[in-house]
Amino acid sequence: MRPRLLFAALLLPACAPYVEATLGPLPLEEVRTFGYQIEAVDWGRSWGPLTHSRYDLLVLEPTRTDFSSDARDFDIGALVDDLQGSAGGDGAHRKLVVAYLDIGEAEDWRWYWTWSRGWDGAGDPPADWPEWIVAPDPDGWEGNYPVAYWDPEWKDIIIRGEDHDSGDGYGSAIEEAIQDGFDGIYLDWVEAFEDEDVAERAAAEGLDPAEEMIAFIGEMRAWARARDPEFLIIQQNAASLVQGHPELFEVIDAIAQEAIWFDGIATDDWSEPEGHDLENDRDLIDEYLGFLDQYQDAELPVFDVEYALDQADTAYERSLARGFVPYCTRRSLSRLTTTPPPAY
Repeated sequence: MRPRLLFAALLLPACAPYVEATLGPLPLEEVRTFGYQIEAVDWGRSWGPLTHSRYDLLVLEPTRTDFSSDARDFDIGALVDDLQGSAGGDGAHRKLVVAYLDIGEAEDWRWYWTWSRGWDGAGDPPADWPEWIVAPDPDGWEGNYPVAYWDPEWKDIIIRGEDHDSGDGYGSAIEEAIQDGFDGIYLDWVEAFEDEDVAERAAAEGLDPAEEMIAFIGEMRAWARARDPEFLIIQQNAASLVQGHPELFEVIDAIAQEAIWFDGIATDDWSEPEGHDLENDRDLIDEYLGFLDQYQDAELPVFDVEYALDQADTAYERSLARGFVPYCTRRSLSRLTTTPPPAY
């Protein structure tokens, strides 16, 4: 999934009264509900519903890193601060708030993009592009490009910010998240390690893409924890990364898996009729569950994003029976769900 800030209306099934938190955040392993919005995070249509929601944890687009729209000027730090002053599900502990971060693809609307735009994969990339951009997105997302994430320049953009400057007071994506008060980061496109083009590049350089991804995440964790000892690292998808690599459990705090049972066509349109309730094949479901069992055996929380509307009750039942923390919504993530979990 990708952040595409559409500034559409954000709706909740019911708006709970604002409750100020009296205690700190729940430990991650005690989180029972979470919400996910990486589109349309703005002043008028997001702030109130997010703050008045009763989720224990929220995943949000950090906005300041989007240099393609007015989102750059949105005071995401103020929103994070307000959310952290509001109560989660138990009415006492505050919400945890984590920032969405794509670590396996470059996105041409982000603060670090200083090159020309537009490449369909035919021939070589434009001459001014860095060599660590490998290919266009395999699923056709415009402006997204898998990267050689082990490259020092990409690591600097994501982690250290020693050789980059946004002009807005931060030099890396994680530095921005820490400055704006996020409790952690939610890592998308960890699956870059199994992308065919990326794997081919790694092989040409004599590298193991899985080992390089785990090392990359470990560097993120070490850098962030040196600045905030409680900073959270949540892996999204790529559960297979654990295969033969139990050391992964040492560098993440949880995993979130999309679409174990129900998927949808990837779209920006909240009303897309096929943006939800497309049931996965049994073999794929079993593959996901087999890997996720290993995370649970390591006592890591498993969050589950199901793209289910009509099948939301079924999805919640299946997910909760496995001990996951579920959230059912539509592929367009411009609003909090209209089908919140039973514990909400």
